[in-house]
Parts: sequence; structure tokens; C-alpha cells
Amino acid sequence: MTRSIRLIADDYGLAPGVSGAILELIERGRLTGTGCMTGFPEWAEAAARIRPFRARAAVGLHLTLTDQVAVTGPSSLAPDGKLPRLASLALPTRRGRIDERDVHAEIDAQYDRFVEALAGAPDYIDGHQHVHFLPMVRSWLLARFGESAHKPALRGAPALPGLDAAAAKIAAVAALAAGFNGSMRRAGFSVMTPLSGIYDWRRPEKFASTLRGAIDTLPERGVFMCHPGHVDDILRARDPMQAVREVEFAVLSSRDFGDILDKARARVMDACA
Repeated sequence: MTRSIRLIADDYGLAPGVSGAILELIERGRLTGTGCMTGFPEWAEAAARIRPFRARAAVGLHLTLTDQVAVTGPSSLAPDGKLPRLASLALPTRRGRIDERDVHAEIDAQYDRFVEALAGAPDYIDGHQHVHFLPMVRSWLLARFGESAHKPALRGAPALPGLDAAAAKIAAVAALAAGFNGSMRRAGFSVMTPLSGIYDWRRPEKFASTLRGAIDTLPERGVFMCHPGHVDDILRARDPMQAVREVEFAVLSSRDFGDILDKARARVMDACA
């Protein structure tokens, strides 16, 4: 019996090199889909490039509330027009300075840019640096989709960590996501869980073994997140995660990856699975 695994690339729209690499992997059947960052000037072009793939790939909204330029401009969320670091959103004492309405306005703007450019709602929603787990985003999800019969799927929490090098990182994400899966399911959302693919991206050589482990153990309701891409000047200016994206792309596009799938009797899940 063939097992299906859901491989989702984050950060489509972050930079042309990232978007191009993701599209190549989708076209080759190496990804289930990708989450889109809609706040950048290149979004209209990136949306036009991915639009033909909507029938064969899951195309989601990758909510962005940290480190980049705010779509809505200056506010309590982004006093100088730039979104804050994650700590300002994750730590309650610092989060208290931010008006929830400004957070919701920024998310609304990103969501509306997705719908306008792709002529339809996202297949799923998750968050850059896992911001969709934050209380202010949970309240937006419930307010925006609570009464809707057509709710997007959501990326859920990771499983509790084992005794590996990424355990602390996984535990931190799990703590941020505490209660998310249950509350969202009770509200009628489909939750893709457990989340896999968390590793120390400062050690790119760990990606291949993390992926192999997911192929062997990840249940079909789970999701493996990844960050393939090609490094260009725009990416260098926007994000510190750079060379590792080339490593992830090389692994996912390799013949070895195809052989590993065959040996494990696994396949990359398509968008409609």
C-alpha cells in the first residue's frame, strides 16, 4: 500500500528566486503546495505565475506579521511601517502594546490581496514564523471564518519533541501552539497535524535526514514544511534564511529523493488528496 505525505513549501512570494524554485518543484510533483506571502511589490507577478497551478497544487496564505514591511503601513503593529520581531508578538508583556484591530487589519489586507490576485480563497492558512498560533490571529480566524461553511484548512501544532537536536525548537513551537488544534477543530476547521520539518536550518545537512524521518513516520493528516529556493539579491535583502534554501531545493529535486519515496512506498500528496 502506498502512503501519501504532504509536503508544503513556505514563503512563495518572498523573492523571485524562492518563487521560481517552488514552482519548479510543484511542476515536477515534488511538492503538495505552497504558502504565499502577499505583501511584497512582486506579488502580482508571483500570483500570475502560480495561478495556472491551482488545480494541481494546494495554494495557501502564509500570514506575515514579522520583520517585513506592513501592507497597511504605520500602526501600533508597525509603528515605523515595518512589522516587529516575533518576540514583540509572542511575549504577552510586549504584545500588550499592540492593538488587536491593527493586527486584524494587516491580516485582512494580506488575505484580500490573495483573493484578488488568485480569484479565490486560499486552500489553507498558516503563518511565517508560526504566527497563526498567536491569540490575535486565532481571534481573526474565528471572526473571519467562524460562521462560514467553507473554511480554509489550517496548519496545526508539531508533535511533542523527542531527544534530538531540534527538541528545544520544536518544544517552543508546540508551546506557542498550545490549545490551537482543539479550539480550531471545535470551530469547524480542518487541521493538518502533526507539523514536521522543524530542524536547525543553520545546519543544512540536517534537512535530508529530517525529510527521510518524515517519509517513514508522518501520518497522512500531517504536514512537512520546507523552505526551498534560489538565493537572489532580493532574498538577501529580506531574509537571513538563504543558503539552506538551495540545499533544500537540491534534496527535493534530486533522484535520491525519488528513490527514497519509492523504497518507502510513499508518494507526494497532490492538492486534492
